[in-house]
Amino acid sequence: MTVRHRAGSDATVEITRLDSGSWFIPDAEDYRYRALSGAWAEESQLQQGRLPVGELTFTSRQGTTGHHANPWITIDAGDAGEEHGEVWSVALAWSGSWRMTTTRRPEGGTAVTAGFGHDGLRWPLPAGAELVTPTVLGLYSTNGFGGTSRGWHEHIRRHILPAGDEDRSVLYNSWESTGFAVTEPEQLSLARRAAGLGVELFVVDDGWFGRRDDEHSSLGDWWPHRKRFPDGLKDLFDGVRALGMKAGLWVEPEAVSPDSDLYRARPDWTLHLENRRRDRKRHQLVLNFARTDVRGWALGWLDQLVTDLRLDYLKWDMNRPFTQAGWPDPRQSHDRVWIEHTRHVYQVMAQLRARHPGLRIEACAGGGGRLDLGILHHIDQAWPSDNTDPVDRQTTQHGVSQLYPANVMSAWVTDSPNANVGRSTPLRYRFHVAMAGVLGIGVDLARWSAAEMNEARALVERYKTVRRTIQHGQQYRLGGRPGAERSALEYVLDDQVVVLVYNPHGNAKSGPRWLRLTALDPGALYEVATGGDTDSVPGRLAVESRWHGSTLMAVGIRPTSWEPIGADHRSDLIVLRRTQH
Repeated sequence: MTVRHRAGSDATVEITRLDSGSWFIPDAEDYRYRALSGAWAEESQLQQGRLPVGELTFTSRQGTTGHHANPWITIDAGDAGEEHGEVWSVALAWSGSWRMTTTRRPEGGTAVTAGFGHDGLRWPLPAGAELVTPTVLGLYSTNGFGGTSRGWHEHIRRHILPAGDEDRSVLYNSWESTGFAVTEPEQLSLARRAAGLGVELFVVDDGWFGRRDDEHSSLGDWWPHRKRFPDGLKDLFDGVRALGMKAGLWVEPEAVSPDSDLYRARPDWTLHLENRRRDRKRHQLVLNFARTDVRGWALGWLDQLVTDLRLDYLKWDMNRPFTQAGWPDPRQSHDRVWIEHTRHVYQVMAQLRARHPGLRIEACAGGGGRLDLGILHHIDQAWPSDNTDPVDRQTTQHGVSQLYPANVMSAWVTDSPNANVGRSTPLRYRFHVAMAGVLGIGVDLARWSAAEMNEARALVERYKTVRRTIQHGQQYRLGGRPGAERSALEYVLDDQVVVLVYNPHGNAKSGPRWLRLTALDPGALYEVATGGDTDSVPGRLAVESRWHGSTLMAVGIRPTSWEPIGADHRSDLIVLRRTQH
């Protein structure tokens, strides 16, 4: 929507709210909603409940999409299931502060409105100026919540992502191994080990710049750490490319450390209010990207960095919300920051990609704090949570999959016990959970045994054989509650069917016992290309066995990992191929 202040009056109009649109839901006897909520390290938790009469609002006032909610909602009449029933859904394409409100009338009828901003803001509109709102999209499905998800997945891959049809690379990120202690010899040692696993993209994380020895300094000083890299980063990334991998680097362009050369030179570039303290979070402040000079500065050093180092990939982080979000310039409005900051981030990303068509960008915001249809116009994948525990990740990834396709979701295999929750899980389970998205590895490879390296190498190779189907196929959520009960994910693309099977609690008695597949050709034969740990007992799948699609859908299979007695955290990967009718 565009609002213009037509010439004819010199008075400035102040806009206090301008939603992008209102979607009306047909009358029903009752309504139920589904939405994503959460917190840091617990993002994208699916919640649902009866839609109350009156207003129900989800919002972020943080300057980013936020960890606590996502600008998306579904509504049904209370009778929809995973694969049946009418579902209406609405999503807002915006990466700053936002608001989405459902209004249910007492006499019947429901509407959903959505827009940028939040209560209390004022946007001046001088004569001749205009204000353009972000896009709000709606989708209707008669195939339940699963059909709704697949509709969004297809739209995002085809019409929103810049390179939605590409296969995403298997990446290694050095953060879990080295933290801030980044050095060329250690990074190249990790790169050699990663290349030996079949990794295709090596990403150097935080600690490579300024005097960045910990989180207290140097954000804003985007040049190589003079002690660790006296000759720059070129030799490091040349070494990475010589190993057959692409080169990636972590950056946080919207942040500045008070202990930095940039801040000492330009303290006015931060979000702040006159005569008030500048609160630090994570020992840093937020740069005011609404300023054209800040935007130009960011584009300049990013462009030079990508050019000089021939980078293929940037991990663009944003680790804190807005505080003291002012712009003490008499010619500007404080509140315009909430709009123009996000728009200028978009512009920098778009111009950077235009100058470097081969560059790919991953979005991170302290985990999953900026994942929405707006940022997806400019990036290729997103980091959904800093919590990499595979059991917790199952619930997060389940929530993410409600709207976003697998080729958007970065998913890492990390060390065990997990650094976030202390839970120990088998390497196989960690890989199978990460395979449900864009596979990444973030472990200390120097500590892995030969047996772990061999197992990981085989699992990476296995993932590459099914990557296309997982990242671009139709996804079906099967079984019980992910991370709590026996569950499975099925992906179908052309003649290949991929099934990821999970059992977090080996002795659990609740949840399904048989896994019925779906979306198969009932008259076709399906050959098991990879059966994992399953055997030839009837009802299970064995390598080289063949089953009719009707049998697989009506009777199902009993994967070994679903057996009611056994160890916790069992999983399997089953691959089928349609052979003939």
